[in-house]
Amino acid sequence: MAMNSWEVSDAFWSKVEPLIPRARRDSNREYQRRRGAGRKPLETRRVFEGIVYVLRTGIQWKALPREYGSSSSIHRYFQRWLKAGLFQKLWKKGLAEYDELEGISWRWQSIDGAMNKAPLAREAVGPNPTDKGKNGTKRHVLVDERGIPLPIVVTGANRNDVTQVNAVLSAKMRKPRGRTKQNLCANAGYTGSGEVMKAYRYIPHIRPRGEEKIAVREGYKARRWIVEVAHSWFNRFRKLLVRFEKTYAAYEALLQLAACVIIYRKLTVI
Repeated sequence: MAMNSWEVSDAFWSKVEPLIPRARRDSNREYQRRRGAGRKPLETRRVFEGIVYVLRTGIQWKALPREYGSSSSIHRYFQRWLKAGLFQKLWKKGLAEYDELEGISWRWQSIDGAMNKAPLAREAVGPNPTDKGKNGTKRHVLVDERGIPLPIVVTGANRNDVTQVNAVLSAKMRKPRGRTKQNLCANAGYTGSGEVMKAYRYIPHIRPRGEEKIAVREGYKARRWIVEVAHSWFNRFRKLLVRFEKTYAAYEALLQLAACVIIYRKLTVI
């Protein structure tokens, strides 16, 4: 029987559980209640499932079904875990396992940005030129040849792609071993960034759409499209379609969790 997209399988939970931060008492603080007294903490698996449910369905935190526990408690756990770096660690762990089992395809990579509405955002936000100047955010992603997300950088929607090349390439969560030949494919919006790409030991391939079509007709394989596919994968997480998270940290954590899910789905763990 097929699982719902927000359900957490035993195999996926086995990857997550070892990284869950454990609550510890501060030895320098005086507590009114003895250890073990008071309300019992929520089961961490149910908390994680609640967070994935929000990410997948796009539902408001306060509208989370009661079966996952108190919505305010789930959100507190989310905030606590993002401060502990849980979601980045999960993404990094997924990349390491994918590289070991499948091998990251470093030879042909592609880069692009995608804009989303951000009506409530207060950080990493700016006027969206494609939405009448309303608040928007942009997700800049670099992927390998199969669409595996390597870094993600979030900016305001008004930041041009070409200005973020250095930030994206310097934020890679994993790097190839040795002097692997790396080609980087980008659209015309990255014109002028070739030297930056070369500084990171890339061979730049910056082509307008018209030139790409001509190259394909001449027998060359289309390479850049995979980053657009990767953006479509992120858009399947409905919480990312419109950014309602006010802070950069909360939105980034959701992106990191989505990247982790994408990777483990590739490994058929989910």
